[in-house]
Amino acid sequence: MGTFCSVIKFENLQELKRLCHWGPIIALGVIAICSTMAMIDSVLWYWPLHTTGGSVNFIMLINWTVMILYNYFNAMFVGPGFVPLGWKPENSQDSMYLQYCKVCQAYKAPRSHHCRKCNRCVMKMDHHCPWINNCCGYQNHASFTLFLLLAPLGCVHAAFIFVMTMYTQLYNRLSFGWNTVKIDMSAARRDPLPIVPFGLAAFAATLFALGLALGTTIAVGMLFFIQMKIILRNKTSIESWIEEKAKDRIQYYQLDEVFVFPYDMGSRWKNFKQVFTWSGVPEGDGLEWPIREGCHQYSLTIEQLKQKADKRVRSVRYKVIEDYSGSCCPLNKGIKTFFTSPCTEEPRIQLRKGEFILATRGLRYWLYGDKILDDSFAEGVSRIRGWFPRNCVEKCPCDAETDPAPEGEKKNR
Repeated sequence: MGTFCSVIKFENLQELKRLCHWGPIIALGVIAICSTMAMIDSVLWYWPLHTTGGSVNFIMLINWTVMILYNYFNAMFVGPGFVPLGWKPENSQDSMYLQYCKVCQAYKAPRSHHCRKCNRCVMKMDHHCPWINNCCGYQNHASFTLFLLLAPLGCVHAAFIFVMTMYTQLYNRLSFGWNTVKIDMSAARRDPLPIVPFGLAAFAATLFALGLALGTTIAVGMLFFIQMKIILRNKTSIESWIEEKAKDRIQYYQLDEVFVFPYDMGSRWKNFKQVFTWSGVPEGDGLEWPIREGCHQYSLTIEQLKQKADKRVRSVRYKVIEDYSGSCCPLNKGIKTFFTSPCTEEPRIQLRKGEFILATRGLRYWLYGDKILDDSFAEGVSRIRGWFPRNCVEKCPCDAETDPAPEGEKKNR
């Protein structure tokens, strides 16, 4: 009920604009198609409402739809929770462990990150999800994960209805010949005849809905298992990446230290309860977090500062030798560049011959970095950051011995 009120009583009516995006349009379209077709197929052709099983089945279909939409809109409109504008730690000395966000005019609280799409620092940010057109973070992580669980379960039920509908309606209409299989759509199996005949249009619509249901089950189901894997370790997707980079940094410099993730409570059940609670409200305030014994409240942020300094050292300066329009899949940069374009919402940056780029990471045919807008890469200079093709740039002579290794090859150093 609280979520329903949050959807009706918007603190800011601009939240409605979140629906005007390709992600929610596609997601809600798939939900509407699968739910509607499952109910139509069930009532008209497979399991009529006048039977006990048909009534129970219909109630279950409605239940799946309501729970899926409830958690979907909860994740979208309640949002992840944002770090208050102008926030700073109570102890001013702790600010030395934190990064400062110039956009929000605030320090980044532990586990928070700035989202370019939301233009705010997000509490315990996991990722920005285009399907809900919002970030997944502290406040909506549980709702988002429940949506990832319920959507495949509902689609499995719908897929069963679709398969059984086509089977029962086409069982006596199939005729087999030499090298041919024919379907007589004019024949009817059920006695008495259904009110609406199962014609070619109904068959095509059911088959299309079956494809959507199976595709959603596989894709969203995989996302659910990925989310549960990191939740049981009390991590986010970003923090898993930070931990991987920490190990890479230690290995690269052959340091005598071990990185310990500070928020792992040591028990999967305790980690689970950090996200899922009976009240529906996650534990904590999104700014301070319980930590494991022997760790510091700012252990992760200190590691981020180390990685930021390390990125400056290990980044490579490139000179642009060929113009690039900033298109997602450039046809004029080669077939391999076209087909290996990074599958991410991170931007591409437009390049002009003679400009300089500071690359920090890369793939085989693409690099990611900052355009140098000044003679020197200064901290105070605003940045234009994104992906660009490798074949548009060449290394500056002073950086010829280094190169951002493709992400798949970093572990093989």
